[in-house]
Amino acid sequence: MKTSNEILRMVNDCLDRLPYDRKPASLYEPVQYVLSLGGKRIRPVLMLMGYNLWKDQPSDILMPAVGLETYHNYTLLHDDLMDNADMRRGHETVHRRWDANKAILSGDSMLVLSYQRMQQVPADKLPAVMELFTETALEIGEGQEYDMAFETRDDVTEEEYIEMIRLKTSVLLACALKIGALLADAPLEDAERLYRFGEQVGLAFQLQDDLLDVYGDPAVFGKAIGGDITSNKKTYMLINAVNRADSRQRAELDRWIAARDFDRQEKVAAVTRLYDEIGIRQLCEEKINYYFELARHTLDEVCVPEERKQPLRQYMEELLHRDK
Repeated sequence: MKTSNEILRMVNDCLDRLPYDRKPASLYEPVQYVLSLGGKRIRPVLMLMGYNLWKDQPSDILMPAVGLETYHNYTLLHDDLMDNADMRRGHETVHRRWDANKAILSGDSMLVLSYQRMQQVPADKLPAVMELFTETALEIGEGQEYDMAFETRDDVTEEEYIEMIRLKTSVLLACALKIGALLADAPLEDAERLYRFGEQVGLAFQLQDDLLDVYGDPAVFGKAIGGDITSNKKTYMLINAVNRADSRQRAELDRWIAARDFDRQEKVAAVTRLYDEIGIRQLCEEKINYYFELARHTLDEVCVPEERKQPLRQYMEELLHRDK
């Protein structure tokens, strides 16, 4: 059994060795740039760990795993453009380093490359793998559309938000684990259990992002704290703050949400103080722990020996206690 660190090294080594010899080279420079910025590589690691529950050579499916990472980074590239973000993982975003046109075109090429890499699986597995991958890609686009639509609404419910992050974030983690299981010839019931496990971990993971954007250390987090607050992003934090605020707190929240000219640090500090008063940090932490506990129970149900689950369990606990 491979540890998550061993698998991460395999993924990074594979990404570093990928050739980009097509022309024009300028089209692929941003692709290489994005994939060279590092990151946790959670999705390919989960795919390989899912495979490793049943088979001992996760290196056999490295190419579809890096295909999934290519796809994930394509979505980040376009998300950054839509959000007009300046930084990603402590580096300039593609549209800042080059321009918006290059971000769109190179992002589109990344999407095609992800499909090219994902299809490098045994022929008998290809239909199931590509059907799941394609369905997941459609769901992620739907999640992004919900996310953008929420920007102009002031009545987004917690349930709507959870469904949005399930689509935008969780389904790709679930897809990674299930594809790993399918390629390892796992029983379909266990592949479905791993899918649910990935969904639950993904929900907790995105809620952690919400929390870290407010309470994280910017030196560790890789970008400025409070971006969600300054943009009035409908996060779990803001939705629950609005719903749970008393009349004074709600009036102050509404004033900051409506403000067009403001000092960034002042707004972040004021809204964070309101979150503290209302108890939003504890509420979010409880929800994160709720989904991680569900994930633990779902992994219990996967029918492989416990010792084979241990690396995946340990990896899940590392995600629970992350600070970036």
